[in-house]
This record gives sequence, C-alpha cells and structure tokens, in this order.
Amino acid sequence: MNFLHPGLLFLLLLLIPLVAWHIWKWRNASPSMGISTVRPFARVKSSWKVWLMHICFILQLVAVASVIVALARPQTHDSERSSRVEGTDIVLCLDISSSMLATDLAPTRFQAAKDVATKFVNQRPDDNIGLVVFSGESLSLMPLTADRTAVINAISSVGMGALNDGTAIGDGLSSAINRLVSGKAKSKSIILLTDGTNNAGDVAPTTAAQIAKQKGIKVYTIGVGTNGSIKITDPYGFSTTTMETKIDEQALKSIAELTKGKYFRATDSKMLSDIFAEIDSLEKTTLDVSKYTFTEENFMPWILIALCALSLRLLIRYTVLRRIP
Repeated sequence: MNFLHPGLLFLLLLLIPLVAWHIWKWRNASPSMGISTVRPFARVKSSWKVWLMHICFILQLVAVASVIVALARPQTHDSERSSRVEGTDIVLCLDISSSMLATDLAPTRFQAAKDVATKFVNQRPDDNIGLVVFSGESLSLMPLTADRTAVINAISSVGMGALNDGTAIGDGLSSAINRLVSGKAKSKSIILLTDGTNNAGDVAPTTAAQIAKQKGIKVYTIGVGTNGSIKITDPYGFSTTTMETKIDEQALKSIAELTKGKYFRATDSKMLSDIFAEIDSLEKTTLDVSKYTFTEENFMPWILIALCALSLRLLIRYTVLRRIP
C-alpha cells in the first residue's frame, strides 16, 4: 500500500501532545483533601468508570489518527496481468471528398461513416487502430495506437475541406499501408471507405493493392452511397448542388480479392453499420497482452474506523459517564 499524500502522515505526531495533555489534565483533575494518613484507603481499587474515561480518550485518538490516514489517501499498487486476447492492427481509411456530403445516407455519407467508425473503434478494445483520410491527396491523422479515446477524438475532429478535392484511393491506401508496416500484430488489415472513382493522386489503386498483398495486409473495401445524380449540401448548410457520382466497384472488388479481403456495398446507414459489424467478426486474432488494473483507493475503511470510534466514545460519554451539572 502507498499514499497519495504521504506528507500528511506527519500530522500523526500531533497525537503526542494530545497524550501529554491528557496525562497532565488527569493528574490535576482529581479533588484533594488533607488528612493525616491514607492507609485505610490503600486497598480501595479505582472505579471501572475511571478506566472507561481512559478508553474514551483512546477512542478519540483512534478517530483522529484514522482521519489523518484517510486524508493521506491510502492506495493499493497497480497490478499487472497477462492474458491472451483477440486483437489485430487496423487502419481506417476514410474518403473525405466533397461527394461524401451527399444525403442518401442519413444525415450525410460523411457523418454516417464517422458514426459507424466510432462505434467500430469502441468495440475493439484490444486492437491497435490508426486513421488515414483522403480526397485529392491523403493524410495520416493517427498512428497505430491502443488508445481508443485518441482514435475516436481524431475521427470526431475530421472535417471536410482539409485536403484538395478529388478521390485519390491509391494514395489513401498507400498511407494506410505505411502505418501498418510498423505494426507488430500478425494480422493487419485496412478498412477503406469511398464513394467514388480514383481520379487523383500519384499511386494507382492496383499498385497500392500489390504492395498490400506483399506485406500480407488485407483490405476491406466499402462502396458508400448510390450511383447517379446526388444532392450535396455544403458543410454550413447554405447551398445545395447536384453532382454525378459513380463508385468504381470493379476496382474496389479487385483490391479486396487481391489482398484476400472482402468488398461491401452500402446504400443506406443500416447497411453500413452491418458491414462494420461483419468486419468486426472477421478480423479476430489472438494476442498476448499485459493489462494493468486501476489504482484502488482504500481510504473508506479508515473513515469507517473513525466513525465507529467516535460513535462509541459519544455513546459511553453520554450514557455510562454522563455528568449531571
């Protein structure tokens, strides 16, 4: 056991003057009367109530000492526990091009993707997860980490317009691969979500898929939304435009097949949520991990001791040792 505020334990030294004060007070508290000899009273024993008075003082000291120990915040040490869990290295690769503002998925393709990605991360406590976004170029927002809160915050902070517009699927896939290369898990995978056709960037999607295959990385591709004419509302809700979109399903299928992943198509929010649930069930592997327990506060027993000691003292003081003025 350790203490969060060990310096407060020096307050226990206050018990020494309290004891000294009690002894001094007791010696000078008894009335006296001058007589020739006390020999007749030599065999008279002290009343048991006298001992109760001392016990009351001891209970008072116990209460004070217990409160001081509680204020010092006693805590148990963290403990380490090794176990085998299911986990993997995963990078989320999300399209943030302007077409992702289409409203065929409620409220928009972009927000629906962020919502299901957040839920997916919450359900993977033992994975290392990274985040890459792309439009006309790619950007790695989060390296592989087991900190789910950090990943969720990164997903939440993603906004439209951060990159040049377009759809650079190959560049996004390449950035995700670069993140996974340093991962230590045996199973590595990428979840690539897009709603268009590769029309920007420096790396062809097929080239990036070949690299992923060489590195043993699975790519799960998701085509989001419907083909054809779609309505797009700007991020501030001031204007609405119409745009023609077409998902290159053949390219996405080829990427998935080449890397031994799987292609999915989502035309509404529920389908997208079901797809992530299926990927969650597919991507499982066993890992040896060490877990640490949280520090446990142990001040409550000391508070209870103080309350019990104080209550017992008051009970004795106002019953057996009650004084009548």
